[in-house]
Amino acid sequence: MQRLNKSITHAVDRPVKVMQFGEGNFLRAFVDYIFDVTNEKTDFNGGVVIVKPIEFGTLERFHDQECQYTLQLRGFVDGEPKEITRQITSVVDAVAAIEDYDKYIEYGTSETLRFIVSNTTEAGIVFDETDNDPNARPPKTYPGKLTQLLYKRYQKFNGAADKGLILLPCELIADNGIELKKCIMKFIELWGLEDGFKDWVNNYCSFCPTLVDRIVPGYPREDAAKLCEEWGYEDQLIDRAEVFGLWVVESDSNLPLEQLEKELPFKEAGLNVVFTNDHHPYKERKVRILNGSHTSFVLASFLAGNDNVENSMKDPVIRKYMEETLYNEVIPTLSLSKEDCEEFAKAVIDRFLNPFVDHRLLSISLNSVSKWEARCLPSFLGYVKKFNKLPKYLTFSIAALMSFYTSQTEAEFNGGIVLKGNRNGEEYNITDDKAVLDFFRDNSGKSAKEFTHAYLSNTKFFGGEDLSKVLNLEEVITEYITDIRERGMRAVVNDLALDD
Repeated sequence: MQRLNKSITHAVDRPVKVMQFGEGNFLRAFVDYIFDVTNEKTDFNGGVVIVKPIEFGTLERFHDQECQYTLQLRGFVDGEPKEITRQITSVVDAVAAIEDYDKYIEYGTSETLRFIVSNTTEAGIVFDETDNDPNARPPKTYPGKLTQLLYKRYQKFNGAADKGLILLPCELIADNGIELKKCIMKFIELWGLEDGFKDWVNNYCSFCPTLVDRIVPGYPREDAAKLCEEWGYEDQLIDRAEVFGLWVVESDSNLPLEQLEKELPFKEAGLNVVFTNDHHPYKERKVRILNGSHTSFVLASFLAGNDNVENSMKDPVIRKYMEETLYNEVIPTLSLSKEDCEEFAKAVIDRFLNPFVDHRLLSISLNSVSKWEARCLPSFLGYVKKFNKLPKYLTFSIAALMSFYTSQTEAEFNGGIVLKGNRNGEEYNITDDKAVLDFFRDNSGKSAKEFTHAYLSNTKFFGGEDLSKVLNLEEVITEYITDIRERGMRAVVNDLALDD
């Protein structure tokens, strides 16, 4: 069987406009897909060069297939299953920053380059003062590599204003564009580079904070052979993702919003991309609707007998729990319009129904204490402030978390320590930071009243807030804990839904 290549995809030669740090599944299913559709639907006409920024790994599969690969999007849209299979031709080359250093620099200093995207993980955007050789081939950190690349570009074009770049980091950290620029400014100081270069970066390069949202399971190992047989070619780079995808891109002071939209004609291509002067409300919406709803219902759902998100959505009681939380408790506290938030919530429900993604509740349960603080606490406190009463389901989610974490049994697992919970005689792992696990080991065996007071008054779990002082929360949680201990989670959740 012939391996996928440009003769099969009929790829068009395009000038390299995008340099992408990272060759992983997410960027290929998200960024490269977006540029591929944009090439098809508009006159953008830009190719992507992938850069492998670290020593680990190989680009052999990319070179064997001339950087062509098949992307399969699968999910629910408007309650109906949908599948899209597309050959991606936007990637024109792949180079290794270390092994192909000269070629990498050549791409970085080319006339046509305009954009840099990256997904080097949350640990990638860091300043490391030991990365102190500006002449390294290349520097070891991503911001170090980028500083050097920009400096060589600045030198080649003598600081020309029109040769500045637009940077679109996709790393999942707050204000990723701003943090990346801070790192570069620190490297400029560390390396003693001239003020003219600093001014060029400040005035002619744009660092755009972004928010990305798409679940990407990646290479379909179990189905790959069958798919290749169906398509009639071999593909070692098959990628899979959900249908839903959202990219929120914030302009910076060097780049008016209208210019950003013109240079990146994603909306013209019909893609779900938002250009804005402030991405924070969209991040708030995503964290509190998508992630917050996960965190609020999964622990109750697990203890009620479900194992994954799809099971939970097909459980009418848990489905009601999730929808009541979303529409009546979370959305009323958000800064974007109700219409905007409800449209996003509808898409979230479709995503939870996706039968192609086996999203295990125990995987989502990891580090739930800090997740509840980040994802649910702002909605909880916002609701209390706005309505001067407790939100029923967000309140219950606290009791569900406490019940899930109830254990006095420690065990070793994967080189660390977990607590062993019990679901109707079945053991499960409770995984969190040591201080959190120590707290529940020492307190979850106490009376419901003592346990509740100890948890709610522990300000370390709630961003400095003492929740034992919030209205009658302590009393309500104590009653829930007592009821769950006596009758089990399923019975209590069933009654919770009947009370509405």
